[in-house]
Amino acid sequence: MTDDERDPAVDELGADVDAAVSRAAKTIEPGRSGFTISVVVFVALVALLLPWAGGEPGWRMFAGDGGAIPLLFASTSSLFAILASAAALVTRRWWLSWICTVGCWVSSVDGMLAIWSQQSSPVSGHPGAGPGFGMILMLICVVVLAVQWTRLAWSRS
Repeated sequence: MTDDERDPAVDELGADVDAAVSRAAKTIEPGRSGFTISVVVFVALVALLLPWAGGEPGWRMFAGDGGAIPLLFASTSSLFAILASAAALVTRRWWLSWICTVGCWVSSVDGMLAIWSQQSSPVSGHPGAGPGFGMILMLICVVVLAVQWTRLAWSRS
């Protein structure tokens, strides 16, 4: 069969199949993990409304009310655990799942440092007041999201 005798419908079907394979290689299918991630993202949003440091809610950390380390944790957790996770679930892009994976693990380290900073002694020598429930809840959310995103990101490798 020569090129002149090829059926255009077969060529069009081949192009459609190639496009579908290309799209599938770039996306993830979260399944049950997607539901778990969406629930944990909602809980993380609630954690921003609960007390973090000095009785102040998590959203007040953006104004620097809790100090530099809680501000860093509030920023990274909001960016990766909430915004990037929502974007990755909506777009289902594989590369975004890797950004969520790395970002949530980095944010979990920031969270441990933030909790530690609330427990350690300031210059006065007296122990800190300790972290609020919202900060602890956010750390748990970030770790759960890091595990979920790691599983999803590695599933495409």
